[in-house]
Amino acid sequence: MTEPEDGAPERPARRRGRPARAAAEAGPGARDRILTAARTQFAERGYDKASVRAIAKAAGVDAALVHHYFGTKEQVFAAAIELSFAPALTMPDALAGGGAEVGERMARFMFGVWENPVSRPPLLAIMRSALTNDTAAAVLRGLIERRMLQRLAGELSVPDPEFRVQLAASHLIGIALLRYVIKMDPVASADTEEIIAMVAPTLQRYLTQS
Repeated sequence: MTEPEDGAPERPARRRGRPARAAAEAGPGARDRILTAARTQFAERGYDKASVRAIAKAAGVDAALVHHYFGTKEQVFAAAIELSFAPALTMPDALAGGGAEVGERMARFMFGVWENPVSRPPLLAIMRSALTNDTAAAVLRGLIERRMLQRLAGELSVPDPEFRVQLAASHLIGIALLRYVIKMDPVASADTEEIIAMVAPTLQRYLTQS
């Protein structure tokens, strides 16, 4: 510590950035607690009603720490849904190389994610938020395009691969909407294998036929 000319000890410079209270709360796992709380808040309250303040309270931190790690509410939502959507984002790896059964593999993969009791609730929350809020829809659209559809399109050797991948995705999303969100019979109560058998040939045509 240096001495100023008048002999009084110089005060250490205050560190910029994270507020003092937030710094005290930023222990190991703080970021993970915030993400977990964000997933819960968005799932239970939707994008419109969830708030950074409520997320911070549920995580046991100051709201400033949420902003420090993630930025805006939109950015918190993006991080939360990327975590929730993680199982579906591995689909490009599962479909690498295409092949004669790529349509069936795509359908089986997606229904495997939706039928999983662990991954279904956060996916339902994401879809409901996207259906009711333009910002949430834009965040989800960017995630799907960047992390899934563009990578899938890169695996196809057909004209207009991005258009074809979007058609295939819209087919599956439409079924998911009827089956899991609206719960419209007979789609809602149909056997998964029956649905896969019905939609796989159409997906195959989208993804492989020139």
